[in-house]
Amino acid sequence: MLVSVTLSPAARTSTLERLRSGEELDVLVVGGGVVGCGVALDAVTRGLSTGLIEARDYASGTSSRSSKLIHGGLRYLEMLDFGLVHEALQERRLLLTTIAPHLVRPVPFMYPLSKPAWERFYVGSGIALYDGLAFGVRQTAGLPRHRHLGKKAALRLMPSLRPDALTGAIQYHDAQVDDARFVLELARTAAQHGAHVVNRVAAVSLLRSDDGERVVGVRARDNATGEEFDIHARRVVAAAGVWTDEIQQMLGEDGPLKVRSSKGIHLVVPRDRITSETGVILRTEKSVLFIIPWDEHWIIGTTDTDWTLDKAHPAATSADIDYLLDTVNSVLVTPLTRDDIDGVYAGLRPLISGDEDDETTKLSREHVVATPVPGLTLVAGGKYTTYRIMAKDAVDEAVKDLGAEVAPSSTDKVPLAGAVGWEWLSERPQILARSAGIDQEHVETLLERYGTLTKEIIALVNARPELGELLPGGETHLKAEIVYAAATEGAMHLTDILTRRTRISIEARDRGLTAAPHAAALAAPILGWDAARVANEIDIYHRRVEAEMSSQTMPDDESADQVRRLAPDGAL
Repeated sequence: MLVSVTLSPAARTSTLERLRSGEELDVLVVGGGVVGCGVALDAVTRGLSTGLIEARDYASGTSSRSSKLIHGGLRYLEMLDFGLVHEALQERRLLLTTIAPHLVRPVPFMYPLSKPAWERFYVGSGIALYDGLAFGVRQTAGLPRHRHLGKKAALRLMPSLRPDALTGAIQYHDAQVDDARFVLELARTAAQHGAHVVNRVAAVSLLRSDDGERVVGVRARDNATGEEFDIHARRVVAAAGVWTDEIQQMLGEDGPLKVRSSKGIHLVVPRDRITSETGVILRTEKSVLFIIPWDEHWIIGTTDTDWTLDKAHPAATSADIDYLLDTVNSVLVTPLTRDDIDGVYAGLRPLISGDEDDETTKLSREHVVATPVPGLTLVAGGKYTTYRIMAKDAVDEAVKDLGAEVAPSSTDKVPLAGAVGWEWLSERPQILARSAGIDQEHVETLLERYGTLTKEIIALVNARPELGELLPGGETHLKAEIVYAAATEGAMHLTDILTRRTRISIEARDRGLTAAPHAAALAAPILGWDAARVANEIDIYHRRVEAEMSSQTMPDDESADQVRRLAPDGAL
């Protein structure tokens, strides 16, 4: 059995020493989102010496700002994209049963019907086909089949629905995930198998062979110190998402991939604002809108609009928020207002572009892998659910001329850190609760966030009982989780902890401002922060929150982007 590996400050130092050593890697991955970390895990489990660098934090871009769904893509059936749906349903089963059963869990959805009988037939046929594709290839992972509901039955499931908004409904099941934590566990699992993964290290340029024909590595910069150094690799795989064009520009020529950014925003509202036992999917003019159960909250989203501004910090506008509120309020008995919103987040989808005039809602969610020059492979597009297929295809392409020495992909059988033994432990939370003297309810929450790694959290509490207390202003998070994020999970800044290791920044009513000083104090001795550094981390976080909230009052993308850029980017 593999020993648990930490992404500690000491481990980061050791990883940097290995990458700076000049020793050639088989594969170097650029990009620490879900696809990049998936590529690293795929490559290292084939026996390839593997490194990964991420310019900011793991999952700091698209991969922490999704709708947090693992799904086959019901609406892609309407586009007759049966292959994409079939592939995604296969991946959904693997994630629910083998890869990450502790992080991916079933979630019910209801599709309200409001038109004549033909709508029930039309929608019902689509959902029946969706289930049929899953059942036909045994990809259900135990999810129930869909069921038709009359109006009374639908309203019993969701009393908050306006009676005049539906004539009946159809209920089906998909799955959801904490997207940022999933990426972190991918990175940690890759490291567990021997990959050298490190965040806050950027690719500055591509290294070329003496004849200029091949890419043989990258010139990298440690963003924590400013030091630059070369990393040599037989193959470089860039999984840069919306930053793919920046990688292609390093070639000094036009690359083969055209990636456009589509902005999607989500609202986070308290669970008690909507009375329902199920999530909801609503048809909109251009796409669909989800009401998604999320622990003590609901996530409402999303939008789908072109974005050409700052890729690091896409901004939600007042118009975006109004659109989501207007759409969801059209079916609610008690309308939501801005005062009901606990959090707002915006992310960018990397879409493979067609013509410049194409709407982003019509661009492909399928992925593309390309090798513009020998030694460099690009992968872009796709969707969160099929990250593993994207990673497999990218590694297949990158190593196809290395010969028979490379084993085939095996990641369909590789559980993530925290997954092994989770089913047994999740049914016995009282054992961990008794050992640490904390409430069983808190242990159950930890198990859903960390799986069997919860035992490492419990060990912290046993050593320091005060860490079993709730973090002030941190919703349901324990103080131990902050210590664990800094000591074990590669967090280097307060922003990393409050926005990705936890979700306090979007779940707390004050966006985490109360929690910030308490979290900083817990992380400081682990990360070597003095009083001045602690004050700076808190100031950066406060200014980030202020800029985001101010940008959300702006009428359009340009003005929202200008306001969001006012915040310091020190912690990215």
